[in-house]
Amino acid sequence: MKKRLQNSGAKAWLYLLPAILFLGAFMVYPLVDVFVYSFEEGYNSASQTYNGIGFYNYSYVLHDPYFLQAVKNTFILVIITVPLSTGLALLISFGLTSITKLRELFQTIYFLPYVTNTLAVGLVFMILFKKTAYSDGMINLLIHAFGGESVDFIEGPYWAKMFVLCFYTIWIVLPFKILILTSALSSVNQDIYNAAKVDGTRKARIFFRITLPLISPTVFYLIITGFIGAFKAYSDAVALFGTNLNAAEMNTIVGYVYDMLYGNSGGYPSYASAAAILLFWIILTITCINLLISRKNVQY
Repeated sequence: MKKRLQNSGAKAWLYLLPAILFLGAFMVYPLVDVFVYSFEEGYNSASQTYNGIGFYNYSYVLHDPYFLQAVKNTFILVIITVPLSTGLALLISFGLTSITKLRELFQTIYFLPYVTNTLAVGLVFMILFKKTAYSDGMINLLIHAFGGESVDFIEGPYWAKMFVLCFYTIWIVLPFKILILTSALSSVNQDIYNAAKVDGTRKARIFFRITLPLISPTVFYLIITGFIGAFKAYSDAVALFGTNLNAAEMNTIVGYVYDMLYGNSGGYPSYASAAAILLFWIILTITCINLLISRKNVQY
């Protein structure tokens, strides 16, 4: 019996070996390497040499105005887009499960932005919001129709650019959340709803007392992944404001890391590594806080 268990254990590890090697080579080793780079001061990528080991890279990054601007933009993006996109997705999913006719058509329409190229969607948003020498853009035409003044949402004031970035991000992430929440709502046992209706329970009470608790694990999953995805935002900003995000004051933490490696400020892997480790700790802290909150509010 013991030999069989040992053989089974050896086979299990043999089956897991390719995945372990893959994760070790492409996830664990790069993370350790970045951690080491972040402490190497004055690292020269050409000669693979450095002056010493310490916390100078972290000090430089934390005092860099571009990094502080990127942190500010990223946190604003996270705080606005994650709750709004999750709430809108929940409302739309609830509406989709309530209708019977043309449900599949509406689900397909809402899912289309998810399968569309990010840069293509960004180009459409630029056409809608950007002011040019020949046109103020479709959104400004609507603003004019209601008696307002035109705003340059792409190259104008900071709040206008942040509005477009948040709007764009919500538009991109909304379809996936709708798909997941629609599936979760469809899996709820209808007998529970029937029993509540027999008791004369109001729809609002059914939603908050029955539906929401039953799908709370799915909602929590979307919130966690939403936070992680929003903290890693970069392509969304590039699609709207181009590659020089520092000049547009719309850079993100991931964008800052990329700039330190390959952008106009490129050639500083130690600074990029320090910024990446800081981002890692930010995401880890937010995730742990969410996990602690979920213990009281999520019902498994």
